[in-house]
Amino acid sequence: MGVRGSLARQLLAWQLVVVTCLLCAVGVLAVVQAGSNFRTTEGRRALSVAESVAAQGVVVDLENGPFELNAPAATARSFSGVDFVVIAGADRHVLASPDPGQLKTTLDIGESTVLSGRSWVGEIDGSIVAHVPVLDEKGGKVIRMVAVGSKSPGFFAGVLDSPDNALRVLGVALVIGVSGSLLLARRVKNQTLGLEPHEITALVENREALLHGIKEGVVGLDPQHRITLVNDQARELLALPGDAVGRSVEDLDLNERIRDLLTGRATGADQIVLRQGKVLTLNRMPIAVRGAVVTLRDRTDLMTLRDELDASRHATDTLRAQAHEFSNRLHTISGLLELGEYEEVRGYVSRISSAQGEWRAEVGSRIGDPAVAALLIAKASLAAERGAGLRMAPDSELDRVEDALSTDLVTVLGNLVDNALDALGGERGWIEVGVWQEEDEVRVEVRDSGPGVAPEIAEEVFEHGFTTKAAAHGQRGLGLALIRQACVRRGGSVEVHNDDGAVFTARLPR
Repeated sequence: MGVRGSLARQLLAWQLVVVTCLLCAVGVLAVVQAGSNFRTTEGRRALSVAESVAAQGVVVDLENGPFELNAPAATARSFSGVDFVVIAGADRHVLASPDPGQLKTTLDIGESTVLSGRSWVGEIDGSIVAHVPVLDEKGGKVIRMVAVGSKSPGFFAGVLDSPDNALRVLGVALVIGVSGSLLLARRVKNQTLGLEPHEITALVENREALLHGIKEGVVGLDPQHRITLVNDQARELLALPGDAVGRSVEDLDLNERIRDLLTGRATGADQIVLRQGKVLTLNRMPIAVRGAVVTLRDRTDLMTLRDELDASRHATDTLRAQAHEFSNRLHTISGLLELGEYEEVRGYVSRISSAQGEWRAEVGSRIGDPAVAALLIAKASLAAERGAGLRMAPDSELDRVEDALSTDLVTVLGNLVDNALDALGGERGWIEVGVWQEEDEVRVEVRDSGPGVAPEIAEEVFEHGFTTKAAAHGQRGLGLALIRQACVRRGGSVEVHNDDGAVFTARLPR
């Protein structure tokens, strides 16, 4: 329990304050209403009594002095229950009053209109007073006036007059307030898992520090797929706008693959997505009926290392294929020598040297970049081992390029040729490679004699990486995702269409 007390005590204290303020407000309203009712009722009664006294003949007769006027005034006050009945002359001198000290003094009439011959009801010195003029027999001149009034009760007079009712109302209000506070505190504690306010504040502060301190991106979603929280790392990785919190995932500028993962339409652990040249790994964890939390990690550096390892693997596979090919050729030459077919040996060696020399010469004459040329020469051996022919487009031409572009070209060409070999599925066929240099970009085209790519997934193979249908055949989807990443990173593009087989075209700006 904190310094300020538990949540139940705080709620109880505040509830009592609210109940007290409410009772005070109700009491003030009741007093004001009672005062208004008193003024209206007592004003009417005072006016009625004043009119009754003014109509008596003893009051109208000017011959009657204070002694004769005291009787009707006292009688009217006694029967009506008003506080005072005063009779004064036209000069406002008091002729009859329940207070002997008031005789022959000037009657205070305030703003009364009685001297003009009209009755008046109002408040004078805290009393509700009615003034009625006494007119002469002709009815045109004021000869006397009658003032009848009752003192207004004090502000708390109504409460003090009935203390039992006031205490009863206060007790009921306190019981309701205390019971409501305890029930509210219990409900709030259940919803806050029994945590006190200072503990909740500490948790929020720790959560904010944790969310913005970790290197992983975190995105919180409600059941309607609206973003409820996003830390700085996630905002940067997904390139989210500043007003992303509160907006639906469908309203954000995200590709379909990322939307599917964020909304749960696509499931699985460590899902790979591409976003503005970055390779991201997403994991989504549902939270009962409250939505989901998605974590993101930047795997660009890891995927770059993977590309380098893939390049090494390709080189190893190529060397293995060449070693296997050389071993077969050596066995053939050894057999011919044992048979004494020396002329056949010379012809066999000449044919092998001629075929390899032609391919090396063609690649060397058209491709000026050493890394790309070496890759094509090595891939020819790999294709031959799989029973496929590798050829070059007649008008291909490439000069030496900068190291970064050369690395990307090796990645793109290597994966496209491997994808083409996978598409042939071990059957005899051909693969054609074309490389053209233009003023501001290098264009690469790889076509094969395989079955092609289904039109309905022509774009999906680039968007969804290895999780697409194409990925089920030799991991082609992952290779294409890496190719697209290399092209997009340079501001280029990659696309596919069918022309007696699949035709992949990649553009890499210089």
